[in-house]
Parts: sequence; structure tokens; C-alpha cells
Amino acid sequence: MIIVMKPNAATESIESVVSYIKNNGLQTHLSKGEEVTIIGIVGDKTKLPTENLISFKDVDRIVPVTESYKLSNRKFHPEPTTVKVGNTHIGPGNMTIMAGPCAVETEEQLMCIARAVKKSGATILRGGAYKPRTSPYSFQGLEEEGLRYMQTAKKETGLSTICEVVSNEAIEAAVKYVDMIQIGARNMQNFILLKEAGRSGLPVLLKRGLCATIDEWLNAAEYIIAEGNPDVVLCERGIRTFETATRNTLDLSAVPVLKEKTHLPVIADPSHSTGAYKYVPPMAKAAVACGADGLMIEVHDNPSCALSDGPQSLTFKKFDKLTKELKPLCDLMGREFAGITL
Repeated sequence: MIIVMKPNAATESIESVVSYIKNNGLQTHLSKGEEVTIIGIVGDKTKLPTENLISFKDVDRIVPVTESYKLSNRKFHPEPTTVKVGNTHIGPGNMTIMAGPCAVETEEQLMCIARAVKKSGATILRGGAYKPRTSPYSFQGLEEEGLRYMQTAKKETGLSTICEVVSNEAIEAAVKYVDMIQIGARNMQNFILLKEAGRSGLPVLLKRGLCATIDEWLNAAEYIIAEGNPDVVLCERGIRTFETATRNTLDLSAVPVLKEKTHLPVIADPSHSTGAYKYVPPMAKAAVACGADGLMIEVHDNPSCALSDGPQSLTFKKFDKLTKELKPLCDLMGREFAGITL
């Protein structure tokens, strides 16, 4: 449940309500607007005599929250969240572009791609050092060596960096090198990994599971936030359906639904969802049009020779063309490309 305080409620009134809740063994989450403060209650509500709360000074009303996710719920936090990632940020008013190879292959290759995507407007370099692949015989990534290359690329270009993690050991390595960690679709409900990500101290990009509902996805985000990490970004990357014309089905309806349900930023991945480079530009534009806060796009210097997901990767020329085409659409939607502050 949430407690809505009266406009311009006194600090003493807010503190007395918070103390009452904590004294009954529950936790609170404060969301302060310009005039109204909302106190979210987290825990077993049966421990709390709610009939007493309404009598507290400056309490306006008590609103039940039926959803199982609380901290990621817009009712708890009405204002949209902005997540800082290294030199840039993801959130309302911006269009953040994450771009780079599916897998880090060599230092030279990564540096070449990093320079190209920055020139075209990306502010976050993506690159996989740990690759959970369907086949055990596919390229699995360079692991910590790849993370070191990501750090080098950041130092030279100023780009912020993100890498997927697949284990606690991967998280321990990643925090030394990158600005953001990613929980991939196959690990969306790996609850132990989600908790470790919540304790990492880095912002987390949480991809939607292959067959996950939106509520399951938000509950996964709740695991991260409940560990004390509020910096979570959701990524719609396509779900598994009966359709085989594309790799997955990009559920862009999830973007406005999430905007209603949660305060967390939402981005889209048109590369993994479609699995084909020629479909990436139209789906990227559609994602911007429906309100996404950013895009994650795979870019490679030579897609035909890529060690992972070459068919869905854009060349430098195609990526540059796409970002130029996105700019007027972003203007129409009242968004700007997130700038880099060095």
C-alpha cells in the first residue's frame, strides 16, 4: 500500500508516519514530489494496523497496491527515473543509443567500432565478454580479457560501457571495468544473479525473458531494486511466439504498458528481436515513436565475419544512416540524443 500525504505536509508529519511503519516491522520507500510526498510500504501489511494511519497529521489517503512488485511500481514512484551510466544517462527527454558488437573479438576490432558508433551518435558502447549461447560449441566470449578491452575503449573515446554478466564471478570482474551490467533474457528469472546484480553498485540493464509476461519482468526488476539498487533499465528484446519470419517478435506494445506501470526507463533492442539487419531500422524508428527511452543496436565492422550474430549487425554506414534518420523523429517526440559530459 501507499500513503499519500497532504500537499506540503510538514517534515515532522512525514517522519512520524515513517517511524510508525518501521516500528511495526515494515520498510518504507519515500517519493517526494514538488508538493506531495508518497510513502510506500514494503513488507507484510498484516503487521500494520492501518486504521491508525489515517488519523496521523497530514495523511491524505491510503491507497492499496495490488501488484506484487512495489519498488518498481509507478504508484510508489510517480516521477520517471533517470539512470546515470558513466558519462551519460538514460531517462525522460533523452534518446540514448547503445551500440557495438554482439561479442568483443579483439582489441583492435572493438576500438574501431567504438570510434565509429560514437561518431554516429551513440553514447554507450555495448560489447559481450560473456556470451550465453544456445550451442555449447559457439563462441563464448573473451571474458575478463574482453572487459579490459571495453575499459580501454572508454578511456580513448569517452563512451560509457555495458556488458552482459552470467554469474557472480562475471559480476565481480565486470565492476572493475564497465559502467553498467546487463542481465540477459535467459537469466531474467535467475533470482540469485538478480540479487547479486542488485548488490553490485552498478546500474543494471534487465532484458525481458523469452516467454516472460510484463508482470514477471517487473518482479525480476524488483529483486534488483530490493537489494538497494534503484538504477534499473528495462529492455524489450523480443519474445518467442509462433512466428518464424523474424528471430523473435518485438513487442513494442510493452513500451507504453511499462510507461504506465513503472517509473523505470525502457529501451528496445531491434537487433536481437528481428535477427536481420534489414529490419533493424524500421523497428528502431517504431520504438522511438512508441516512447522508448533508448535503443540497443548491434554494429560490426564486418558483419559477415562476426563471431556472433553477424546477420543482425549493422555496418558503420547503415548505422550512421539510421541515426541521421532517427534525429528528426526524436525531435518530433520531444527527445534529444543523450550527450556526453567529459
